Amino acid sequence: MTQFSDDRGAEMRELFFETTQELLQSLNDDALRLENAPRDKELIRSIRRTVHTIKGDAAACGFKDLSDLSHLMEDALAVEDISATVSLAELAFTAADVFAAMLVAYRQQIALPDAAPLRKMVEKLAGHKSEMPATPKPSGRDVAWTEYELRSADDARDQGKRTFHVTAQVDPLCAMPIAARQLIANALESVAEILGTRPEASTAAQAKVLDLLIATTRNQAEILAKCQIPTVIAGTECYELNASASKSETVARADADPATSAEKEHDTEHVPAAAQGKHNSENTLRVDAERIDNVLNLVGELIIAKSMMQQTLIEFARRYPKDALRPKFADAMGFQARVLNDLQRSVMKIRMVPVEQLFRRFPRMVRDAAKKCNKQVRLVLSGQETDLDKGLLDAIAEPLTHIVRNAISHGLESPREREAAGKNPMGTIRLDAYHQANHLIVEVSDDGGGIDANKLKAKAIKVDLINAEEAERMSPAEALDLIFRPGFSTAEEITEISGRGVGLDVVRSVLHRLKGTVELETQQGHGTTFRLKLPLTLAIIKALLFRIEQRLYAIPLNSVAEIARANESEIHKVDTTEVLQLRNQVLPLARLGQSQSGRTETRGGKFFVLVTTFGERKLGLIVDALEGEEELVIKALDDQTVATDLVSGASILGDGRVVLIMNLPAVMERFTRDGTNVGHFAMLSSATSATEVRQ
Repeated sequence: MTQFSDDRGAEMRELFFETTQELLQSLNDDALRLENAPRDKELIRSIRRTVHTIKGDAAACGFKDLSDLSHLMEDALAVEDISATVSLAELAFTAADVFAAMLVAYRQQIALPDAAPLRKMVEKLAGHKSEMPATPKPSGRDVAWTEYELRSADDARDQGKRTFHVTAQVDPLCAMPIAARQLIANALESVAEILGTRPEASTAAQAKVLDLLIATTRNQAEILAKCQIPTVIAGTECYELNASASKSETVARADADPATSAEKEHDTEHVPAAAQGKHNSENTLRVDAERIDNVLNLVGELIIAKSMMQQTLIEFARRYPKDALRPKFADAMGFQARVLNDLQRSVMKIRMVPVEQLFRRFPRMVRDAAKKCNKQVRLVLSGQETDLDKGLLDAIAEPLTHIVRNAISHGLESPREREAAGKNPMGTIRLDAYHQANHLIVEVSDDGGGIDANKLKAKAIKVDLINAEEAERMSPAEALDLIFRPGFSTAEEITEISGRGVGLDVVRSVLHRLKGTVELETQQGHGTTFRLKLPLTLAIIKALLFRIEQRLYAIPLNSVAEIARANESEIHKVDTTEVLQLRNQVLPLARLGQSQSGRTETRGGKFFVLVTTFGERKLGLIVDALEGEEELVIKALDDQTVATDLVSGASILGDGRVVLIMNLPAVMERFTRDGTNVGHFAMLSSATSATEVRQ
C-alpha cells in the first residue's frame, strides 16, 4: 500500500479534525431531538450514520482507538426495539463528549481520556438487544452475506439508497438454466448496484433459487418489474433490509400487486444531508482564514493607494484647474473607487458566516447547565441566518457562553419559585441576532426574576467594592453596572456553573477589545436582557477625523450622533463633571488632552463637541478642530508603539499622515472612573511613520 507523505498525512488529519467537529455538532443536535422523540427510528439511523462516518475517517487517519470505539457504538445502535431501557439520547451525548475529548487528545498528542463510561453504556445497550425477542422474519431464505457485503450495504444507505434482498425462482422448464443467473443480473444492473449474489458463479449451474443483495434508489415495484423474464424466472420476492442488513422491513412479491405504501415510503424516506448536498459540496472550497486575511490586507493597501491618488488629483486640480486631463482623471478615479468598493464587499462577504454556527453550540450547553441547576429551561433561537465576520464570531463565543450560563444559574428561578410567582415552571432563554446599521446585535433574554439594583449595591458594599456613601449616590443604571466589576458575583454558593466572580467582567473586557459594547436591561419579576453590540468587521471603517492638541485622531462615524458647537460660558459643573445643556438634555463632557484645565485661551471662544453614543449613554468629546470623513484601514499597534487602551489602532491617510483611532468604550470607562479630564492618549513614539504602522 502507498503511504501518505508526512505533509499529506498532516493535511488529512487537519481536515479530519475540522470535519469531525461538525459531525459531533450534528451528533449533539440529533441527540437533543431524540431526547424529545425517543421512538424516532430515523433519528437513530442519522446518529448511526454520523458515528459510521467518524469511524471510517478515524481509521483512515490512523486513530484506531476512536475508530474501534465508534465501531462498537455503531453496532449497538442497530436496534429494532425503540422501547429499550437504555437511553439512546444519553448514549449519544456521552459519545459526543468522549469523542470530542479524544479529538483534543489526538490534536495535542496527549493521553487519551477514559472511555469506560461510554463502553459501559454500549455494552448495556448491546446486552439489552440480545435479550430482546427476535423480530419474526418474513417467509424467505436466510442468506449469510459476508461482512464486506454488509458493509457495502451500510455505505449505500449512507448515500441515501435502499438495500434489498431479491430472491428469484428459476423456471423448471427454463431452456437456459445456466444463463439464468447472468440474465437476471443484467436486468437488475440497469436499476441497481449488485452488492452480492448467491450461489457463486462456480456452483450456479444447477441452482433453482438465486439470491441477490442490491442497492438502489428505485422502489420495489420497479425492481420486481425488471425481474420478470419470461421462460427464465418463474417468480420473484423482494425484501428491504434494515440498517443491520439482517432483518427485512418490507416485503413485495412479483405475483401480487406491490403495495402502494411501499412507494410512498420510498418517496418520503429521509435522505441524509450529505447525499442531498452532494452537488453543492462539489462547488464548495475550504479556504484557510489566513489566506482570506491576506487578501483583505491587500484590499486595505489598495484603499490607502486610492486615498493617495485622490489626494494627488486634488492637488493636480488646484494647480491646473483648466487642464483637459482633469475630468478624465476624475472619471478613472470614480471607476476605480466603484470597483474597489465592490471588491472590498466581496472579500468581506467571504469572511462572513451565519451566526447559526455559534448558536448551534447552545442547545446542548443549556440542557446540561439546566440539569446541573435542577431547572427546566427552554431555549428559543432566532436570527441564525444573520452574518458576522468569522473572527468576531469566534471572539464572542466565550462572552456569550458566560451570559447564557448566568441567565440559567442567576436569572431563572427554580420551578417551585416560578409556580409560586404564577409563571410557567419552565423558564425561557432567548438568543437573537440581527443587523442594525453597521453593527451586529446579539441579545440574550430570560423571563426570570430580574436584577434588584439595591441587592447589587448591598453585595458590593459587603465585598468592599464600594462604600455606603458611594452606594447612596448611585443611580439605578450605575448600580446595575456593578455586575460588570471584576470579582463581583451575586451567587450565594460556588457551583460548577457560577459563583466564582469570573464572567461578566470578562464579557465587558472582550467587547471593549472588539470595539463593541454590552448593555443591560432588567425588570423586576419579568426578566433581564443583555445586548451585545459589535461592528460587522474590524478591518475597514468609515471614520470622522479631528484634532486634539495638533494630533490627528478618528472615531467610527456611526458612533457620532451629532456634532455641536458651544462656548465655554455654556459649560456647567455637576459635582466634578462638566456638562452641557443640549436641547433640554444634560450632556456630560470629556476633555481629551494633557492640559489639566482644558480651557481655551478665551472663555468666549467656541469649540466642537462630538456627541458620541455608548449603549444608552451619551458623552460629549471636546475637540479642537474637525478634519472631515475618511474611509480608514485599521492597523493594529503593539505595546511598544502605544501604551494605552484608549487607542485601538492606527491608519494611514492618502498623504502619508498617521491617524490614531480612538477606543470609545475605553474612553467612556475612563471618564466614568476619573471624571471630566480623561487625559491624553499617550503619544506615538517619535520614530513612528506610515511605514512602521503598515508593518
